Amino acid sequence: MVGGLCRGRTCLRTVKWPFGMAASGEVPEALMERPDVARGLENLPVSVWPSGAGPEPFQYTPDHVAGPGADIDPTQITFPGCVCLRTPCLPGTCSCLRHERNYDDNLCLRDIGSGAKYAEPVFECNALCQCSEHCRNRVVQRGLHFHLQVFKTDHKGWGLRTLDFIPKGRFVCEYAGEVLGVSEVQRRIQLQTVHDSNYIIAIREHVYNGQVIETFVDPAYVGNIGRFLNHSCEPNLLMIPVRIDSMVPKLALFATKDILPGEELSYDYSGRFLNPADSEDKERLENNKLRKPCYCGAKSCAAFLPYDSSLYCPLEKPNTREEGKV
Repeated sequence: MVGGLCRGRTCLRTVKWPFGMAASGEVPEALMERPDVARGLENLPVSVWPSGAGPEPFQYTPDHVAGPGADIDPTQITFPGCVCLRTPCLPGTCSCLRHERNYDDNLCLRDIGSGAKYAEPVFECNALCQCSEHCRNRVVQRGLHFHLQVFKTDHKGWGLRTLDFIPKGRFVCEYAGEVLGVSEVQRRIQLQTVHDSNYIIAIREHVYNGQVIETFVDPAYVGNIGRFLNHSCEPNLLMIPVRIDSMVPKLALFATKDILPGEELSYDYSGRFLNPADSEDKERLENNKLRKPCYCGAKSCAAFLPYDSSLYCPLEKPNTREEGKV
């Protein structure tokens, strides 16, 4: 089961295309010719709209980096590789596939949105594996395959949308940033105010023996385009921890339905796409103090963004106005 820490960013309403979509569904060329947010570090450039605008500067990385308090360097390779040199990687013979194939022949995540209660763990072949770079168990590590765009919304800051058609089950992008220890997470969150955006996400994975594996990622200062994804109570993306080289998971986002060009990309900050709210979640919903409203517009909208009080305790900024000045 995957759970999530509330990210203090507010969600966004659907924005109308300023140029209108062509009848064929093609994206207007005027929207394509924009600076590359990814600075050439992704397979494809990531454009920005509108012209002349852009998000606040941050250091771009397509992969996780070790931050303060991280127990494991996410760039280290600690998993052994498979020995599938002359045969394809298949369950039963490939050490990376413990139960069944992760992806189908179209590189789509299997059984996504099938109504299963828990998300199955995903392990891809890694740098030490003897299989081909074209192995079908190498998907997330190949990076972006669809043109994406960071765009300014009417009221809620920056968002992310696709310029291409994305089939259900396909990998879209990662949520990458600094991997932090819990003490550093608490320190950063305590410095926030109710007016600040929070990019920190906590992934809690419940394993068979009752153990909970926690991963904390913050792309606020060092991160990728995943930092622009906004919340929706009826999202079109699902976040799945995918492990490749080590136990530090890549936070991979897959399409839960066919997504048309121009559609905003979103996921549920709580991580409850396949997991129903528990009693603790419902209790938090009753305490709306410090909660930020949700404007996703979904029929099932919960009215407020997900909130995890165990780590997030924002402080009000002091009043620095001098006496006699407005």
